[in-house]
Amino acid sequence: MKNLYTSLMYAARAHAQWEIETSRNIIKNRKKLLILFIMALPLLIPAMAHAASTLPSFVGGKAAFGPSFFSPTTFYGSIAVGVIAGLITGCIGAGGGFVITPALMSLGVKGILAVGTDMFHIFAKAIMGTTLHKKMGNVHIGLAVAFLVGSGLGVTGGGMINRALYNFNPVMSDFVISSIYVVLLGFLGIFALSEYLGMKKRSQKDSGDAHGGPEKMTALGAKLQSINLAPMIKFDQHVVPGGRKISGFFVAICGCVTGFLASILGVGGGFVTFPMFVYGLGISTGTTVGTDILQIIFTAGYGSIAQYAIYGYVFYTLAMGMLLGSLFGIQIGAITTKVVPGTQIKAFYALAILAGFVNRLFALPEKLTQMGYLTLSTSAAALITKIGVWLFFGLVSIFAFWIISTFIRNIPRLRAEAAEDYDVNMGKGGVSQ
Repeated sequence: MKNLYTSLMYAARAHAQWEIETSRNIIKNRKKLLILFIMALPLLIPAMAHAASTLPSFVGGKAAFGPSFFSPTTFYGSIAVGVIAGLITGCIGAGGGFVITPALMSLGVKGILAVGTDMFHIFAKAIMGTTLHKKMGNVHIGLAVAFLVGSGLGVTGGGMINRALYNFNPVMSDFVISSIYVVLLGFLGIFALSEYLGMKKRSQKDSGDAHGGPEKMTALGAKLQSINLAPMIKFDQHVVPGGRKISGFFVAICGCVTGFLASILGVGGGFVTFPMFVYGLGISTGTTVGTDILQIIFTAGYGSIAQYAIYGYVFYTLAMGMLLGSLFGIQIGAITTKVVPGTQIKAFYALAILAGFVNRLFALPEKLTQMGYLTLSTSAAALITKIGVWLFFGLVSIFAFWIISTFIRNIPRLRAEAAEDYDVNMGKGGVSQ
């Protein structure tokens, strides 16, 4: 279990690094900023409609984008959710995306819309920032093609199940999505907390570094690579002389599982790609990271558009609000890591994940009551849900306030370090000339 958690965290950190670089590419490019401004123009309409607390039906309204209660709280809340997720991603280097869907559901957005909107937000960030990544030099075309074939099938299946559940019973749809998040966030939160306590006990502030990763092939990886099932794909020639071989059928199965979970949960899917590739198939970490970044772009794009947007399950205004908020949060978070001890970052990460776990756990009694499986008064069930919402937003708000205030207090120090680095780089440039 510990190895699985380590693998999940390594995958999350690789995804976080991609998000950080993507956001920087957007912010540093004037043309991309102009495109972003044009994409964000619809946000002006809900801002102007704030006083009336309503929106025209053609922009973010219930009739146009699906059955979700919309209010100024959900719109401005989406920006706050983007900021918080960005702060977690930038400061901790992992896990920001895990809190987005639970946070949107806490704002009153139906689970299926939260999933579709989160996937669309990931896709928008990917196409805005970059369509390729410098680490994609490690991508093997054969592995990528086989994986994406399976991913397409998985995304389609996940989208069909989510829509079928919602059409059958909207409450059951929310219950299923919340239950999956309870299991996922509970697992991650418990291990993150235990890692922080162990880290504090050992006083190893750098133990959470995202360098390295498991490279030794597991027994399962060796077994699967020994099975000659066409088509065979050769890879990792840069790791092992002569390379390794794996059946494309196994790669497609991994893609199918990743696409299915990504479509069900509204995340990129990298948290399962990494353990399956490294521990299951015996593929090197470098090749895995590159393939993961590639699959996120296609999985999020196909899933958000073909499985959710065309059926009315994407809140465009909320997706753009999250995108804008995350660009700000990621930059602040990444810069703040220079002045924040690693143990404190670990502690807040564990709290943020556990806050999402408690939030979805406390939402389950109300869903069970509404479906008739639990006997609670309407007011009691609603109160339990509200307590979960208050706990979640209270904890993540404390985290956000702490990060932003730490950043503001250390602006003089950060400026001095930036000026020093600039002088050093200029000096090196002068010498080289």
